[in-house]
Amino acid sequence: MKVREMVWWWWIYIAVAVQASIKGEDYVTYDGRSLIINGQRKLLFSGSIHYPRSTPQMWSSLIAKAKEGGVDVIQTYVFWNLHEPQPGQYDFSGRYDLVKFIKEIQAQGLYACLRIGPFIESEWTYGGFPFWLHDVPGIVYRTDNEPFKFYMQNFTRKIVNLMKSEGLYASQGGPIILSQIENEYQNVEAAFHEKGPIYVKWAAKMGVELETGVPWVMCKQTDAPDPVINTCNGMRCGETFGGPNSPNKPSMWTENWTSFYQVYGGEPYIRSAEDIAFHVALFIAKKGSYINYYMYHGGTNFGRTSSAYVITSYYDQAPLDEYGLLRQPKWGHLKKLHIVIKNCFTPLLQGVQSNFSIGPLQQAYVYEEGMGACVAFLVNNDSTKNATVQFQNNSFELLPKSIGILPDCQNMVFNTAKVSTKPNKRITTLTKMFNEVDMWKEFKEDIPNFLDTSLRSNSLLEHMNTTQDKSDYLWYTFSFQPNSTCSQPVLHVESLGHVVHAYINTIFIEAGHGSHDTKGFSMDIPITLIDGINNVSILSVMVGLPDSGAFLESRYAGLTKVTIQCSESYIYDFTNYTWGYQIGLEGEKLQVFKEQSLEEVEWSEIDDSTNKSLTWYKTTFDAPIGDEPIALNMSSMQKGEVWVNEQSIGRYWVSFLTSKGNPSQTLYHVPRSFLNPTGNLLVVLEELNGDPLQISLNTISLVNVNSPFSYHHLPQ
Repeated sequence: MKVREMVWWWWIYIAVAVQASIKGEDYVTYDGRSLIINGQRKLLFSGSIHYPRSTPQMWSSLIAKAKEGGVDVIQTYVFWNLHEPQPGQYDFSGRYDLVKFIKEIQAQGLYACLRIGPFIESEWTYGGFPFWLHDVPGIVYRTDNEPFKFYMQNFTRKIVNLMKSEGLYASQGGPIILSQIENEYQNVEAAFHEKGPIYVKWAAKMGVELETGVPWVMCKQTDAPDPVINTCNGMRCGETFGGPNSPNKPSMWTENWTSFYQVYGGEPYIRSAEDIAFHVALFIAKKGSYINYYMYHGGTNFGRTSSAYVITSYYDQAPLDEYGLLRQPKWGHLKKLHIVIKNCFTPLLQGVQSNFSIGPLQQAYVYEEGMGACVAFLVNNDSTKNATVQFQNNSFELLPKSIGILPDCQNMVFNTAKVSTKPNKRITTLTKMFNEVDMWKEFKEDIPNFLDTSLRSNSLLEHMNTTQDKSDYLWYTFSFQPNSTCSQPVLHVESLGHVVHAYINTIFIEAGHGSHDTKGFSMDIPITLIDGINNVSILSVMVGLPDSGAFLESRYAGLTKVTIQCSESYIYDFTNYTWGYQIGLEGEKLQVFKEQSLEEVEWSEIDDSTNKSLTWYKTTFDAPIGDEPIALNMSSMQKGEVWVNEQSIGRYWVSFLTSKGNPSQTLYHVPRSFLNPTGNLLVVLEELNGDPLQISLNTISLVNVNSPFSYHHLPQ
């Protein structure tokens, strides 16, 4: 690095540090250039961190690392189904303590953006809606529908009043500078015809009338009514955003996807630090003044909170990974970009912009202010070749698909494609194997027959409406006696659920499943029938509820057709037949994952039988010494759920392989705060035929590539 560049970096570090403090009594307005806080224009970098996807013990460290990375604002959704599990019954405890989370943001001198929704999507089960909403008479979600608007307004008001009561809006001296109403509604607006635009206007008016004292935004909503600001979501908003729908609104990017969510059966999406930096710089060059990284820290979908087919780990490729560790070079490269941009904030927000061609695929964006202040962005859109460009009588070399930033219009101090931050990699260290038979006890689920059920119907019931989201599992059972001509029978099952396990006379025969990109699947299974009455038991399994699209309240899941073919010409059709249903598993009802409920069932030694489906396993373990993050390696298991000290760390589905033949996820985060020093209870529900003797406990740390030294804290 040249001496003048070293001196320049030293001075901008000092300048940014001086500008970092945020004072109370913030009054937030905006104009066509930026948000204005306390009368000062603001160019803001934001990072999404969702409070329930981590733990209160992690919040301080996550926010501190975001701040160190140059983030000014922490953005979070508000999760309706967590906070109002039953109508009028609210929960803001533990990981759901929204007030505590916002106050931690404030304590570290950052702003907050509260995306109330209350529809959030977010790869969160049912898009964040509580399932009880489904049973409100006459309800249609997210449209000009009085029952829906009543409950939506009620919850939105509840959150706003809670924030006001704690003095958390910037107009009260708190950190919240923005609120969001609805979420990417334009994706479904046309489905509601004339009622869509009416609903948009109502939602905007409802939010504004709550008088938060800070602006409201609607993302991906080009018809957002004044004074609500329309914003962009996506990976390339510098190229795709049509801009604010009024010259009096600033250009804002509420979701810059740092990677993408991953589904079971899907490979991880790796977005490079260079690509993110390019599009951030381009958005700023085109008068953008607010950019939020979605996600800055993704975290973990604990319990049953992920939406359909979405894995437990969420946006692990973000600048802070699932465990809160730095993802390098992404974190460091963006930090350097933030420093450069913030040092230019005055000409960027006050200066006059010009842009012009400097080559066939090259463009210059220049901001000039009085007193000679000048900043330039030199853009090379050629993704294959370097470009030599002339700018203000100087020659500059631009890397392929890159933007060079000149804070003084003379010296290029940053190029988005030139990464100087050293990469790191995550390593796992084995601390315990659960490989001894006498460590474990097991409890096998009984397979219910038709006569064991009390819920009956003469048709196939819809899965979600029947379980009311109390469980992932719904048993469909029937009994029948075949005639003597039924040779080589084949069971045919069609389902709009996610997984099916089929049993004949309590014997497991086969499992099948769909995928994130298919709406249903079918199975054709050769079976053996006995003379006399045969019992067919089919377990339908959901892996999260849907989270998006119009008419979410009327989605169908579960079995749609069941037949047994006895010959080419003779088929038993059980679609409209007398069915018996059982909601959930026995172990769920008895809560055998809780210490006080362990004696509700008879646990036995692990046997070596081949029939291991629907088995609960339990053991205990001591916490690893130290403070490194912890994960269970579940690669020997197939599908189910895991609890540690009564808290679910999420679903696992190791047997659903990607197109490259790999599991989508094998490591499952166990937060340190879930653990005691000794005697921690581990309970595993295995649906298929996994081997618990190969489960292991591991610590997670980082090592710099080409460096033998590892760290798990923020580097000094």
